[in-house]
Amino acid sequence: MPNAELAYLATCHSAAGDGAGAEDEALSLAAGLQFCGFRSVIGTLWSMPDASGPQLSREFYEHMLRNGPDKVDVRDSAQALHNATSLMRQRELPPESWSTFIHIGI
Repeated sequence: MPNAELAYLATCHSAAGDGAGAEDEALSLAAGLQFCGFRSVIGTLWSMPDASGPQLSREFYEHMLRNGPDKVDVRDSAQALHNATSLMRQRELPPESWSTFIHIGI
């Protein structure tokens, strides 16, 4: 996929392998998107409470869009995810609400 920058997969298990592949390979939707050319992928390792996905997404995109939609930099995606999970931790939300999200790539 030419010019693919960021994929945000707020679905359960999007970065978890199914265990059916070789032991030394990461086979998941998130890994597949990175293999296809996405520079950064946000995914999840397991399920989460229904309210957690939209809440973390809102915090993530607020950081990504803080300088306006024309100034989004995919290199900020790891920091944006870190900030979003940190805010949820500060609010003392249970770990299953925020710990499932991971960043793959740059």
